Amino acid sequence: MDDQHSKIRSADIIPLPAFRDNYIWLLRRGPWAAVVDPGDASVVEAALQEHDLRLVAILLTHHHDDHIGGVAELAARHHPAVFGPAGENIPGLTRRVGEGDEVVLDTLDLRFSVFAIPGHTTTHIAYHMPGVLFAGDTLFSAGCGRLFGGTAAQLHASLQRLAQLPGDTAVYCAHEYTLSNLAFARAAEPVNPERDAWLAECEALRAAGRPTVPTSIERERRINPFLRTDSPALLDAVTAQSGQRPADSGECLAALRKWKDVF
Repeated sequence: MDDQHSKIRSADIIPLPAFRDNYIWLLRRGPWAAVVDPGDASVVEAALQEHDLRLVAILLTHHHDDHIGGVAELAARHHPAVFGPAGENIPGLTRRVGEGDEVVLDTLDLRFSVFAIPGHTTTHIAYHMPGVLFAGDTLFSAGCGRLFGGTAAQLHASLQRLAQLPGDTAVYCAHEYTLSNLAFARAAEPVNPERDAWLAECEALRAAGRPTVPTSIERERRINPFLRTDSPALLDAVTAQSGQRPADSGECLAALRKWKDVF
């Protein structure tokens, strides 16, 4: 394999807005395409026709309907390979993958490593290649996923793992939650100039009808309260809100997630 294997330009990763705030991610190379978490088949079909692409693969991060709802229709029409979490009985999967597995898309000349990142669900996975992370609903800009089956301890460990990726890793998450997440981040950590600068940038992006994602690991380390659970100011805010000081960053994450759930 040459040095270009497993690399893709950002211009070849296209956000497909779906439902109220989902993003389906379309990857293209030449005439070939793959999609990540296609909850709506019609959105994908329109993009394939617009760009004259043939769908050869579907990558799924978890089993929620807004991520898998379009799989059956797309599979029946295009017969792609369908990759998804090994621990879930998702209809239409052609290969179940988990921690340490690789997903090789020969026609797109791409290779992904699979990470097990439980928390949002117990079997949630991510797809990573140098410079790119498809994080599903685990990591958002300035936020993280709710706990739907997984535990706060699992989510904390998953987020800490993702935070260790190179700072220039582009994070392609599955929802446009950034502005609401930043509103909570201001409550959780009142003083953070970099976060406030990102808020202003995101407000301009949304006003122009543009996505606020992908974000980057480096940015999230600096502005995302769920990656900053050892910040003294954030610990103080969580203590004031909950009435009890977390013993460590894991307890802080659990308290922060509960606070966000009712924010």
